[in-house]
Amino acid sequence: MASRRGPHPDAAPFLSQADETEEEAAAKGGSRVGGGQPEGGVQAVTGISYPRSVMIVAVLCYINLLNYMDRFTVAGILPDIESFFRIGDSSTGLLQTVFISSYMVLAPIFGYLGDRYHRKRLLCLGIAFWSAVTLGSSFIPQERFWLLLVTRGLVGVGEASYSTIAPTIIADLFVSDQRSRMLAFFYFAVPVGSGLGYIVGSKVKDLAEDWHWALRVTPVLGVVAVVLLVVVLREPPRGAVERLSDSSLRYTSWAADLRALSRNRSFVLSSLGFTAVAFVTGSLALWAPAFLYRSCLATGQSRPCPDGDTCSSQESLIFGLITCVTGFLGVGAGVEISQRLRRSNPRADPLVCAAGLLGSAPFLFLALVCAQGSNLATYVFIFIGETLLSLNWAIVADILLYVVVPTRRSTAESFQIVMSHLLGDAGSPYLIGVISDRIQRGRPPSYLLEFRSLQYALMLSAFAGVLGGGFFLATALFIQGDRRRAELSAQGLLQEEAEPEERIVVPKRGRSTKVPVSSVLI
Repeated sequence: MASRRGPHPDAAPFLSQADETEEEAAAKGGSRVGGGQPEGGVQAVTGISYPRSVMIVAVLCYINLLNYMDRFTVAGILPDIESFFRIGDSSTGLLQTVFISSYMVLAPIFGYLGDRYHRKRLLCLGIAFWSAVTLGSSFIPQERFWLLLVTRGLVGVGEASYSTIAPTIIADLFVSDQRSRMLAFFYFAVPVGSGLGYIVGSKVKDLAEDWHWALRVTPVLGVVAVVLLVVVLREPPRGAVERLSDSSLRYTSWAADLRALSRNRSFVLSSLGFTAVAFVTGSLALWAPAFLYRSCLATGQSRPCPDGDTCSSQESLIFGLITCVTGFLGVGAGVEISQRLRRSNPRADPLVCAAGLLGSAPFLFLALVCAQGSNLATYVFIFIGETLLSLNWAIVADILLYVVVPTRRSTAESFQIVMSHLLGDAGSPYLIGVISDRIQRGRPPSYLLEFRSLQYALMLSAFAGVLGGGFFLATALFIQGDRRRAELSAQGLLQEEAEPEERIVVPKRGRSTKVPVSSVLI
């Protein structure tokens, strides 16, 4: 892989500023299309036509859909996996925790590579590896549950390569409102793909009468994804659409990138807010179908699944449909609301995220409380809560892209992934399972006890949502200044603090002294 440190891919003319508001564009005048792009300017800089750029985003969205389908297929067939391997709630929670932990650890590696090397090759290799490992996990025998944990961990390799790199490609193809809308299209795949994971997993299991076949769908679609990447994707130059001078981008060391990101208050606080989103979605994604299934057992509406037989998939199917619809509504509504509010309030993005989290918490709590009394009320509250929660997905990604300079975006994506998963959904499924097991310990087993224990454990998610809303409110205090600094840095109008140069020892007037390497001519 060729290094991207050279100037040739990044030395195109720099024609537009990053993320102008509509008012700023109008004040400057000039012909604009697509909510802020200079007409023909982006295509001239990237060398990629607008139709081709849209096709690239469509392919990336398709792969993101597969990404989340694969991740939540396991949740859609969770009762069958528990029955097949004869495991408890804490072991079941490890399936998601092992995957997320691997994904989290590997994300910084791919973030570093994505900022410096050929992104298309990294994507192709990662997706091919992820598809192969997922296929292999469907052939694990009953006595080797530990091997299923290993394969779920290895799936994180492919997903880490994709999630850290794909949004930065979209950022290099579009600016302003068009970028926001393309990111919304891309992040529709998160909740919609998650919902399809439940639906496809449960229906394929029913049709094949074997849950193993549910894990063999996404690997086939992954092969199609690699072919589409090879044929369609052309890699745009990093940050070219956001610069005004003809100087190449200035790369810094990985340590310097991390120091700069840690001082970026909007990035850190929005990442902490997104961590709460990950905590809530991670716990609900794995446990909500099982919780709904247990509520039906406790009220006598369903019969338990016998050992070695397939379980009823109605709860997974309904929850999957709710996740698809709420994701579509929530992501689209979040982007449109934030764009309209930006015209009068430059802090609109973090405020919409805060409103989504704070609003979802009481509805999710009510869904848990009402589960035993009314299935209809439970599904209605889940629908409203997940819609509000989905407001965040595309907006958080947009915030990251406009408060971080282009040469650090993959690193920032990976840093956000580490933070959100380390404190969010890496531990929340396992933590919920452990709490549920502890509540059941020492008490006579019953379906009602299994339901109650999981109900009380899941209530932790509602409180996490309130905490996340507070972080987004804090982000609103700093978002304007951090965005402006990132724009000026990308345009070469703001020089960052220089890294300390390496110094060497040279003789001077009869004694040794240290001087910068750059001052010595060889």
